[in-house]
Amino acid sequence: MKPLSASRRATGLPVAPVARVALTLSLTVLLGLVATALLLWAPAAHAAAEAAAAVAKSAGIDSSWVFIGAALATGMSSLGAGFAVAKVGTAAVGALAEKPELFGRLLIFIGLAEGIAIYGLIVSILMLNRLG
Repeated sequence: MKPLSASRRATGLPVAPVARVALTLSLTVLLGLVATALLLWAPAAHAAAEAAAAVAKSAGIDSSWVFIGAALATGMSSLGAGFAVAKVGTAAVGALAEKPELFGRLLIFIGLAEGIAIYGLIVSILMLNRLG
C-alpha cells in the first residue's frame, strides 16, 4: 500500500500544506504551554518565589504578579520582535535583490527590529531585580 501523499500525487490531487502548517502551529503552542507549566510549577522556582515573596511583602509587592509581568514583558516583546523581523526581513530581501548596495542600511533596520526583544528582556530583568 502506498503512503497517502504518494497516492495523492499519483492521482493529481494536491497535498494540503495548510494541514502541515496547522499541525506545526498547534505543536508549537502545545510545547509552549508545556514549557510554561513546567516553569511555573518547578520546585526550585517555587522556593525562589517564596523567598522573594518574603522580601517583597515588606515592600508591599506580590511577587507572583512580578513574575507574570516579567514573563509577559519578555514573551510579548519577543513575539513583537519576531513579527517585526519577519516583515522587515522580507522587505529587506526584496530590496537587496534589486540594489545590493543597500545591505548596510537594511542590516540596521533588521537590528532595530531585533532590539525590541532585548528591550523586553531588560525590562523583565529590572522587574525581577526589584524583588531582591
